Amino acid sequence: MVRGKPIIVIEHLEPVLTKWLYLEYKHVSSMVGRENLVITNVKEYKDRLKLSGLGRVYEKSISVLIDKIEHDKAIVLEPKAREKLEPQDFNGEKVLVIIGGIMGDHPPKGRTWDLLTSKLLGKALPRSLGPGQLSIDGAAYVALKVASGVRLENIPLTSSVEVEVPSPYPGLKNTIILPFTYPVVDGKPLLTPGLVEYLRGEIVLDEDDLLRRLRVE
Repeated sequence: MVRGKPIIVIEHLEPVLTKWLYLEYKHVSSMVGRENLVITNVKEYKDRLKLSGLGRVYEKSISVLIDKIEHDKAIVLEPKAREKLEPQDFNGEKVLVIIGGIMGDHPPKGRTWDLLTSKLLGKALPRSLGPGQLSIDGAAYVALKVASGVRLENIPLTSSVEVEVPSPYPGLKNTIILPFTYPVVDGKPLLTPGLVEYLRGEIVLDEDDLLRRLRVE
């Protein structure tokens, strides 16, 4: 049984490349290697330039590029898919695993289907990672584990991670709840490297900048 490392494709689907998104993309790159990461649908030149150190970056959507990327099989990770991702999906194949570059909503709004999966019908097999909503890098990690032969039910997961952040009121605890599903590695949730520091400092400035840029657009 031959299993090669799949090529991870992230279809960038947010209007702005926030630092949070960048950190998740960077984590995926560190897991799969620059040569095995493709980031598509990046409309802004400055964003393509910033992401170019992580992998191959394209302005066009994977729905347009898929026939131009060498592969034997393509899988799109779709929360609504009837079939779950299985190790046999990777048997002897050069596989593309396509992930929506979307910041999660709670509850989910089905944006992966609307913005990505529906455009890949007949080109990529929809597969689910189970009922939980994973981060982009969490989904990549789980897909890589399945590609290595581990079944989904044998991958430990946890939900609703709580991150303590500075409180404006002395003596009162202030936390951010991440209401998503995370793989558990060495007994701890696999959080994006740098995310906790970001949540404790820069997120407020980033959100203000995002709102300002969206109003201008």
